[in-house]
Amino acid sequence: MSADSDMEKTEDPTGKKLEQAAEKGNIARSRDLATAFVLMGSSLALLVFGSQLAHATLTVCRRLFSLNLKDIQDPYQMFNGLGTAVNEVMPPFMKMIGVIVIAGIVGNTLLGGYNFTWYGASFRISKLDPMAGIKRMFGVQSLVELIKSILKVLVVGGGAYILLKIFFDDIMALSLMSSPDDIISAMYLLGWMFFGLCASTLLIAAIDAPYQKWSHHNQMKMTKQEVKDEYKNSEGNPEIKSRIRGMQIQISRRRMMQEVPQADVIVTNPTHYSVALKYEQGRNRAPVVVAKGVDQMAFYIRQIAESHKVPIIQSPALARSIYYTTEIDSPIPEQLFAAVAQVLAYVYQLKVYKRGRGSKPKPLAKDLPIPEGFRH
Repeated sequence: MSADSDMEKTEDPTGKKLEQAAEKGNIARSRDLATAFVLMGSSLALLVFGSQLAHATLTVCRRLFSLNLKDIQDPYQMFNGLGTAVNEVMPPFMKMIGVIVIAGIVGNTLLGGYNFTWYGASFRISKLDPMAGIKRMFGVQSLVELIKSILKVLVVGGGAYILLKIFFDDIMALSLMSSPDDIISAMYLLGWMFFGLCASTLLIAAIDAPYQKWSHHNQMKMTKQEVKDEYKNSEGNPEIKSRIRGMQIQISRRRMMQEVPQADVIVTNPTHYSVALKYEQGRNRAPVVVAKGVDQMAFYIRQIAESHKVPIIQSPALARSIYYTTEIDSPIPEQLFAAVAQVLAYVYQLKVYKRGRGSKPKPLAKDLPIPEGFRH
């Protein structure tokens, strides 16, 4: 049962899989959205620059249809007429092309973003597999495309019928106009009819774009085993990482235990916490924590300290405070200077007393000056 669940694609795609798919050109794309943007851009360009193109066309017609005998006999006049046509028609025409190109770029990158790869154009033998082609022909995707095609015919055909019905009288009136009004009016009418017809494709794009996004996400889903395998490949085998982490902890503990005999004092809880402090005057700004531990590790620290005759001082509040606020090989915080200074002073006086050079020091105060924010 668990094996079957591991093979089901129930997990969302990881960032790595989406990135690999994008490198192969497999991203969410909606051809209907791109087509709708190109058509809408074309219709808007026709509405905005259509009158300029109509005036340019009228100027060219007047120039070409008003030749005299001298112009006909001059072979260079044909080239002059061509130059006039280009100069008149090209500016509005290029403006329209620019709008269409921008609309095409936006429409193609709006859903899946910009993505360029040679993988899709490369030759692969799998493209020649007839079985794969048959599956595509009779698959779910083909059925969806068929439904979309029928929907396109109905929507665009219905839109064209409505537009013809609305503008029928205006279309018939064009035959009664004289030039140049008929050309300008025809261009204006054509622009609005084309705009209305293109607007109908937005309905198809509004349905297709979310579907393509959902379909691509569903296609990219992964099984639980694929997620595990990817994690192993990218992050490393968890078992190996656990071993490495365990070895690092052992090395750190071994090095820490080697520092305990060099410590000046061990501050304990007395059973759960142990902290080893070392202070070298002139070298360290403040006492440094050379070892610390809880429970079993605290016991080992005390055991090594006893065997090397390192002073052990019981101060539960100070031991916990140092343990939680200071890392190994780091100086204690300034807020604990006063409390640690009393401990080191007591240890120094105790050493002097044991050598027979001074009086027995007074017992260390139980309530050391530890700020409230440093008590644990």
